[in-house]
Amino acid sequence: MAAALRIGLTGGMGSGKSEAAREFARLGVTVIDTDLIARELVEPGQPALAEIAESFGATMLDAAGRLERKRLRSLVFADPAQRARLEAILHPRIREEALRQAARAPTPYCVVVIPLLVESGGDYGLDRVLLIDCPEAIQRERVGARDGLSPEQIEAALAAQATRAARRALADDIIVNDSSLSALTVAVRRLHQRYSALASEHLRRPPS
Repeated sequence: MAAALRIGLTGGMGSGKSEAAREFARLGVTVIDTDLIARELVEPGQPALAEIAESFGATMLDAAGRLERKRLRSLVFADPAQRARLEAILHPRIREEALRQAARAPTPYCVVVIPLLVESGGDYGLDRVLLIDCPEAIQRERVGARDGLSPEQIEAALAAQATRAARRALADDIIVNDSSLSALTVAVRRLHQRYSALASEHLRRPPS
């Protein structure tokens, strides 16, 4: 049987991609979250954590040997070269695990949540890309309320991500999430119907 159709879900910080992913999951769709994979890769004992400590210094670990996330985040947001070093450690491992999970997806289509899809340049074998989009002013407002970051920290985080135009250029489907949660839910459910139909066609297609 053909593998599940792969939908890449991306979006800038504060766009609402996590809530969109939760709605797909509520609809019974297999959701593969690369942020979750990244967190698991830097647990104590994992090779990626050891490589981060070797590359960035032992100060990136706390007394229990766990990653000092805030310290590392501050470092990589401030220095593009340091960010590239971290991405070189994590992105290939994230991609490998995401592909492994997608190959085993039990549903007709799966959603692979890849916040840094544009930035990573990784080939996830996606059939379509769904962008959850919103104006930057709304991103700033949501991130400030959610994470308690200063305006300077928010600007640094936004500057470290791909531009809105770059994400839109990559997308096959776009949900503009600039209003209510219920509107986002309706938009996701509408796409679920479309993706289910596309997945049925995909699964009927003879192997190449």
